[in-house]
Amino acid sequence: MLLRFKSQQRVFRIADVKVGGQPGENPAVLVGTIFHEGDKAVIDPVKGVIDKGKAEAALLRQDELSKSTGNPCMVDVVGRTGKALINYLDFVSDVTDAPILVDSPSPEARIEACRHAVEVGLEKRIIYNSISPDSSLREVETLKETGVESAVLLAFSECEFSPEEKLKLLSGEGEPLLLKAEKAGVRNVLVDVSLLDVASMAYAAESIMAVKEALGLPSGCSPANAFDTWRRVNELAPRAKRTCLASLCVFARCFGADFILYGPVRLAEAVFPACAMADAIFTYSLVKEGYEPEDKNTPLYKIF
Repeated sequence: MLLRFKSQQRVFRIADVKVGGQPGENPAVLVGTIFHEGDKAVIDPVKGVIDKGKAEAALLRQDELSKSTGNPCMVDVVGRTGKALINYLDFVSDVTDAPILVDSPSPEARIEACRHAVEVGLEKRIIYNSISPDSSLREVETLKETGVESAVLLAFSECEFSPEEKLKLLSGEGEPLLLKAEKAGVRNVLVDVSLLDVASMAYAAESIMAVKEALGLPSGCSPANAFDTWRRVNELAPRAKRTCLASLCVFARCFGADFILYGPVRLAEAVFPACAMADAIFTYSLVKEGYEPEDKNTPLYKIF
C-alpha cells in the first residue's frame, strides 16, 4: 500500500461527511471558501449583502463536482462582521447541505454567528474556524456556551514550523490547542497545520504525517494561502495558478491530508478532478491488498 499510519486513526462525522482515517479509506474532504476578501459575489461586506445568483452558482457547482467525483465537500464561509456572517450562513445553509466552517478575522463575529447557527438548528453542520494559539480563555469559554461540537485547530506560529513544533502547539505544555478544544467542549477536531508559502508545503506535509502518526487526528492545510506570496506564478503560463493549486492540493493529499481548504469555491473545477484521481489511486492500493470499501461512493468507483 502507498501510505499507512501505524497509529489508530480517528474518524469524525460532521453532518453527513466523514473526515479522517487511513489514506484510501475515506476520500479527502475538499473545502471551498466563499465571501472572502475580494469575492466578487460580495456587495457589502459589513452588512453581508451579496449577489445571490453568483454565490449560488458557485456553491451548486461544488456540490455537483463532489457528487460526480466522490470527494465530500464543505464550505468555508468568511465574514467581516457578525451581521454579515449570519446573513451568509443563512444563505449558504439554504443552498447546500454541506457542513459549514464559520470563519472571520474577528472572534466576536465567529461567536455571534455560532450562537445564531445553534438557534436555527445548524449546530451539527457548523465548524468553528478556528481555535489558535492566540485564542483567549474568554473566546474558548464563550465557544463552549454556544454548544458547537466541531472546530478547526490552527497549529500556526510565526516562529514554529517543524512537525515537532506543531505537535507542541497541539499537545505540549501550557495551554495547547487540544486542551483549549476540550475546554471549549469541542468533540470533533480538524488540525490545520498551516503554511505561509508554496515552499513551506514541505513543512506542512511532514506536519500532516506527524499529527496523524502521533495523535491519529484528521489533519490538513490551506494550500490556497500559499499563493498570496507567489507573485511570479502568473508569468509561467496563462492558467498556471489554477494548475499549480491543483498540484499542491494533490501533493498535500499524497502525504495524508484528510481535508484541504483549496481556496475560492470558484476554483472547484480545477481541484476536484485532480484530488479525486489521487484518492482513487490510494483506495486502489488498499483494494489490491484485500480491502473492501464499505461505501462505493468514492473516487475509485466514480471516476474510472
